Parts: sequence; structure tokens; C-alpha cells
Amino acid sequence: MLGCKGEAVVRRWLTLVTGLLECLCFAGAVFGWASLVFVLKTEGYFSYLCVNTTRVNGTQFLDCSAQDEQFSLIFTIASFMNNFLLLPNGFLFDRFGTMVARLLGISMYTSGALFVAFSSSALSVLLFPALSCISVGGILFLVTNMQIGNLFGSARSTIITLYNGAFDSSSALFLIIKLLFEAGISLRASFLFLAACGIIHLVRTFLLLPRTHIPYPLPEGYTYGINCGQTKTFSPEQTAAIASVQSDDVMEEMPFNKESVEKVATFWECFLSKFFLWHLVWLSVMQLRHYLFIGTLNPMLQRLTQGEPSLVSTYTNAFAVTQLCGVLCAPWNGLIMDRHKGKPRATGVSEKEADLRASVLSLTLTALQCVLFSICASTPFLSLQYLTFIMQVLNRSFLYGGNAAFISIAFPPCHFGKLYGMIMALSAVVALLQYPCFTLVKGVLGGDPLYVNIALTLLSLLAFIHPVCVYLHCCGLAAQRGKPKDTLPSRSS
Repeated sequence: MLGCKGEAVVRRWLTLVTGLLECLCFAGAVFGWASLVFVLKTEGYFSYLCVNTTRVNGTQFLDCSAQDEQFSLIFTIASFMNNFLLLPNGFLFDRFGTMVARLLGISMYTSGALFVAFSSSALSVLLFPALSCISVGGILFLVTNMQIGNLFGSARSTIITLYNGAFDSSSALFLIIKLLFEAGISLRASFLFLAACGIIHLVRTFLLLPRTHIPYPLPEGYTYGINCGQTKTFSPEQTAAIASVQSDDVMEEMPFNKESVEKVATFWECFLSKFFLWHLVWLSVMQLRHYLFIGTLNPMLQRLTQGEPSLVSTYTNAFAVTQLCGVLCAPWNGLIMDRHKGKPRATGVSEKEADLRASVLSLTLTALQCVLFSICASTPFLSLQYLTFIMQVLNRSFLYGGNAAFISIAFPPCHFGKLYGMIMALSAVVALLQYPCFTLVKGVLGGDPLYVNIALTLLSLLAFIHPVCVYLHCCGLAAQRGKPKDTLPSRSS
């Protein structure tokens, strides 16, 4: 039999692997929207909006632009809810812990799956609450799983980005549903199965996750779930104190003092900091570019293929398959951010400063990828879209993994849920611009998105300000250490 220590190690790895599977199979399904739209159009959802129209040359064709607008609106609302509701959900997670947040997420996800299962062409309107519920439930799966990185200190950023990559890859779930549909499995059967999987999420919530949070740094003797011995749990205040004390024996409540606990910034100090502001700009401009691309992928393929159904299906499948690679791409970003871990730091360099310095390369590469992806997406050549799909999944996996990892290293862990929710909520407000952009393309620009794509490419250049800001901050800290020694405090951090 395994001892208590061996059992704890097995439990940690089980938590890691099952969390990865949960994110990979369920969490980000809503971003595979293009695959589901293909099925929904086949099933006749919103087909009453298609009208026969006469071209200038006198020929008639079926104009389904109003149908496309409805599908685009559903995705716009779902993606907005995905991010905006992270604000109250982040506060909920920080205040009430993992179990409460997950029970909310499971109920939302299951409800959304049931809405789709019992929708039909006559009840197309059910797609609005359905996709929003699946979106909100899925992001709560991700948020409650990212803390698992705290169990593996030296690989923390790598694991956070791995989970975000799995979240991106889970958009392939709707591709699987599309392929099952083409093989004769109904949409209802697929979504009833997804709803039934809520039982698996519940079992994992009660057996493999803590009721509150996984602290960072991890206190010695920390346990969670079902244990062979007595469970040691800690409040956030106790965790902060224990982590900063060097003694291995002391596991009781400790007073705060200058030697044991560093002053923790308040939530509003973090929120109003230049790091948060420029990180918000960095995330928002790139997220808008991605959301508009995903939300308009089907009409874009319709235009580039002249409406050939088999070609649209082929490219839609290709896009969905590339999404599977998100889980492979995201850890590269984590490795970039963790590359200094385990190496001796220069005198006076704190762990936070080393983490921030390592993040500069990650932030810069992500911004560069977005510009290249936007240029490819702006080029109206059908065969080039394969490269666009590859650049999109690479950039998206770097974007969301890097976002979560940066917040976890730049700000105190006790504010992670609130700050992550706040930045996603504010970026969601910016992402609402995708619908006016779509309307502009369909109306004034006559279906040609070239000028909107050029504008978004130029807007993406703003993302480079953030890594420059972080780099200058690190240079400032290094310059302070370079001052005469008699001006330095005895314990530099």
C-alpha cells in the first residue's frame, strides 16, 4: 500500500491529468462555433431568414446574409458572456472557493447542453441562452483548474499555459459533433451525452479538488480531497505567513511582521497599475482580432469558395483540426516563461522580478504572432487560409495561456480570481466591437472585409506597448540595484 506521502503524489498527478482532460474535452467548446454552424444550417436553424434575391444580371439566388447575422450575433453574445461574467465569477471564486464556483459552472454547462438538445429549427432562439451557458460553464472549468499549477511550483507557468492550450483545443468538440452528425448521430443525442457528463465533473469536484483554493507558494503538509491522514488546510492569511517563514516545523497561525510577510498590494492598487492597464490593451486588441475571425469564418469561406458546400466543409474541418494543436502549442509559451526556474538568480533579484523579465519574450512573441496571423487572414486567397488556421491556433494558445500566467506572476495570488475576471470582463466589452464590424462588412463594404482586416492589423500593433513597459520596469529595478551599496537595504527583494 502507498503511504500518505505517496498517496498525495498520486492524487496530485490524478488532479493534473483529469483537469487536463476536462479542459481538453469540454471547456472551450464554444470556440468551435464554425463547425456547429455548418450542422445548424443543415438542420434549418434560422432558415426562414433566407430569401430569394435577384442579381443585377437578372439571375436569382438564395440570400442568407440575415441567417449569417443571427449566427454571428449568437457567437458575439456567447463570447461576451464568456469573458464578462468572469468578473462576478472571479469574485465568487476568490470569496467562496473552488467547490461553489465549479457547482455553478457544471449547472451552467449542463443547462446549455440541454438547451441545444431540445432546440430545433422552429426553436432556433434557444441557441442564444444555450451557447452563453456552455461558454460561461466552460470558462469556470478553466479558472478552477488553473490553480493546479500551484501544486507543481517550478512548472507553474507551463501548467497554466498547458490548461489554456487544452481549453483552446476543446473547440474541436464541435468538429466531433459535426462528424458524428454526418455519420448519422443526431445533434440531440450528442448534446444529451454532454449533459450527462456533468456527473463526471461532479465526481471530480468532490474527490480531486479542494473546497477552497490551492495556495501558492504551497505550504509544507498541504493536502486536499480524500486523505489517509489528517487534512491540513490554511486560510489565505496563514498561507502567506507560512510560505515566507523558513522554519520547516512551524505549521500554526503566525503573526504578520516585516520579516515574515511582504506587504500585499490591494485589489484596487493592482487594478489601477500600469501593468494591468497595458495588459488589458494587449489582451483586448488581439482577442478582438480572434473573435471576429472565428465569428465570421463561415461567411468568409462561403465568399472565398463561391458557396461550394464541399469546399466549405473541408476548410471548416481543417480549421477545427488545427484547434486540436492548441494543447501542443501552449506549453511552449509556459516553457519560455519558466526557462529561468531552477537557475541561480543574480544577487538582489527577487523571484517576481525574474518572472517578469522572463515574460517579456513571451508577451512580444504573442504580439508578433497576432500581426502575422492578421496579415494572413486579411489576404483573400483560399489556399492561404491553411496557414491562417495554423497561425490562429498558435497565437490563441499563446494569448490566453500568457494572459493567465502573467496575472499570476505580476499580482498577488489572493487577487487572481478578481483580476482575471476583471481583465476578461473589460476585454469582453472591447470584443463587442466584432458585431458592428460584421455589420459594416455585410452592409457598407458589400461583403468584402479587406478594410476592416487592415484596420484590425494596425490596431494589433498596440499590443507591443505592454512588453516594452514590462522591460522598462525590469531595467528600472536593475538600475536601482546598480546604485552605491550604502544606499541599498540589507535584504533586497
